[in-house]
Amino acid sequence: MALLEHILCFPVLKHVDICNVSCCCKRLHDVCHGRGKVWGHQYKLRWPRLQRFYRQNECCDWLREYKTRHRVGIQIRRTVESISKRFFTEVVLGDSFAEIESLGMPEHFCEDELLFILNSDKRKSLTLKYYAKKILYFLRQQNILKSLKIFLEQPAAQQSSLEGAVLVDQYCNPLADVTLNSISAQLDEITEKVKKMLRIKNPSHPSLRVAQGGFSKLDFELQRQVVCALNSVLYEQLQYKGNEFDYYNPLNSYIHQVLLRHTGIPISLSVLYMTLARKLGVQLEPVNFPNHFLLRWCQKPRGSEDIYDFVYIDAFGKGKQLTAKECEYLIGHQVTADYYSAISTTEVLLRMVGNLEGNEKSYQLLRDSLDLYLTINPDNVQYLLLQARLYFHLGIWPEKVLDILQHIQALDPSQHGAVGYLVQHTLEHIQHKKHPATPEVKKRSAPEHLEVQYSVGLIMKHKRSGYNCVIYGWDPKCTMSQEWITTMRVHQLSNGANQPFYNVLVQDGTCRYAAQENLEPHSSPLEIGHPEVGRYFSEFADTHYAANEELQTRYPEDMDETLGTVQELYHRLTPRSGNQDQAPATDQNNHQAMSM
Repeated sequence: MALLEHILCFPVLKHVDICNVSCCCKRLHDVCHGRGKVWGHQYKLRWPRLQRFYRQNECCDWLREYKTRHRVGIQIRRTVESISKRFFTEVVLGDSFAEIESLGMPEHFCEDELLFILNSDKRKSLTLKYYAKKILYFLRQQNILKSLKIFLEQPAAQQSSLEGAVLVDQYCNPLADVTLNSISAQLDEITEKVKKMLRIKNPSHPSLRVAQGGFSKLDFELQRQVVCALNSVLYEQLQYKGNEFDYYNPLNSYIHQVLLRHTGIPISLSVLYMTLARKLGVQLEPVNFPNHFLLRWCQKPRGSEDIYDFVYIDAFGKGKQLTAKECEYLIGHQVTADYYSAISTTEVLLRMVGNLEGNEKSYQLLRDSLDLYLTINPDNVQYLLLQARLYFHLGIWPEKVLDILQHIQALDPSQHGAVGYLVQHTLEHIQHKKHPATPEVKKRSAPEHLEVQYSVGLIMKHKRSGYNCVIYGWDPKCTMSQEWITTMRVHQLSNGANQPFYNVLVQDGTCRYAAQENLEPHSSPLEIGHPEVGRYFSEFADTHYAANEELQTRYPEDMDETLGTVQELYHRLTPRSGNQDQAPATDQNNHQAMSM
């Protein structure tokens, strides 16, 4: 039996071979039983990433696990492949992912298949990868929200600001490898550096002996030594600093980026500072000071609430210690004593999320910050209304918009006017989605299109701006508003607005609208690193991009034109790609940052 198992675990044998072998006779059938070594080997060989979900030497029905994972893979792939056809015209994907959840499949199997798609041949299946990435983003965010709700249900005394900040970071960066364990490990390393500094100053310091986070009732002088050592390591040795020049960059709020870049804003640096101090036995409290988050350090016996019994630490200002009056100098005006009070972890997270919500450059970031804020504070009418308006503006989740509006009306009947307007137009949107418009088809052979020189998929260079791009659409004449035409000085072009204009994806991540006279084929075609490439193209074929089925439907004669142009320009035949995936939809505004 053991010898047969050993033979059947030979790497060249696949699951089909094992199935065939098991049908030969009863003995081989018994060797290949579901809980045996053979199917366990097949499972681990095909899906190595899933091993972390099983205990070592765990006995389970590997054949059943194999069948389930195989079935999930087929269902996920079918779903991902169908999204492009159904949602190509959607500017922002919203309600296309819930169906993945409704399949009721094991989450780790779904994620594993999505990762399998994403890690396949880099230049192929671009549309499939485009949607797999968006679905993975969505599924991970849903799991992080569940973790955040569990975190918020804990008693306030057990809630860690660091853990909450990591959850915020994870939600906004669900595809990054951010874990509480990895962040804590980095803070442990900083703690050891502080202890090394303390050891030089005071070899008998109690913080060198107590377990991390254990408070040994340090007297004021011993606490001062910890704070001085912490400042020395954090700001002098490791060069942490506040980002004064790019304050509203969201990277300043993500804990893993603060640790990577040694740069942050008052609240993110305060969370790190407070956590490190706690590990060394010094209790600091967060203070929601207006326009400048601070920490307070009690100089009197515990329990005092006199604002003058505290020293206030400015983590953004290299750990500078301030009196209550100096805090007012910091912001330039007086405040009431309430602003000097310690706040809860929940309030810390609300302020952290509020900083992200103030970033107006990304709809995705605004969506994420609103989701987080309303998970923490679900009955905030102002944020609920903002969320409903955002979803309405983006044209996503109309049924969810109606639920939000109903909730707002119940919380605050005075919002009846705003709610009524949005309800009416959301219902119209739902009706409109039931009767989608027929996609516009542009044939190059049409008389009005004879001046169009270039075709979708060609990699171009802008003659004046120098940027590299790929064409994903065109118009025989400029279709932008007169205001845009004037602003972009189109009249200064030789042919003005009366020439073909091209929709292009630019290497820098923007989408632009360029005049034909400003474009030329790239002398050395290269891949365009734009996040929306997969929406329109199925493959990068060395000299051009192959349009996916949806884009080919809209430009049915462009593929042949592109292949002909490529052959002429680069002196070699480029075979037509037979692996056309699907494509489309985006979490960004598609016609932003356009130029001639």
